[in-house]
Amino acid sequence: MESVAAAPLTYRDATEADVDDLVALIESAYRGDASRAGWTTEADILGGQRTDPEGVLEVVRDPDSRLLAVEREGRIIACCQLEHRGGHAYFGMFAVSPALQGAGLGRTIIEEAERQARDTWGVREMHMTVITAREELIAWYERRGYRRTGRTSPFPYGDERFGIPRRPDLRFELLVKELA
Repeated sequence: MESVAAAPLTYRDATEADVDDLVALIESAYRGDASRAGWTTEADILGGQRTDPEGVLEVVRDPDSRLLAVEREGRIIACCQLEHRGGHAYFGMFAVSPALQGAGLGRTIIEEAERQARDTWGVREMHMTVITAREELIAWYERRGYRRTGRTSPFPYGDERFGIPRRPDLRFELLVKELA
């Protein structure tokens, strides 16, 4: 595990040229055996893909979204999506290289994402959805000031672009944080 202080982080908007690297990063953080090196794996509840080049490209091209590429020494090591939705921003597609998880990098990145959403769009809230079965991940977000709303939406069963469920009870819950 590397220290967050190992080298400075740079944040930039992802470009079409980054799509393949971003897909590989997101897949490595959530699916398959590689994801088990970190703690954010969904491999036990979902198989298949987490995203694909088309999905990432759609976010990169969307005028209301930003896909932040986080680099250290010129290499993309994390990313997150910020989408402007009126009075709030949506936070998604968050991935940190599994080999770097657990050292505070995620906390640093989410704080920067919140700052950028607030400063860029003037939003007062950050919203995200998390699979309710991911209790450890939800607890991590709660420690960062996000609150569970109890508002859920169904998992898109049958749409393999979002993965192949390994259990029948998956759904998303909306988490919200007030931005100062």
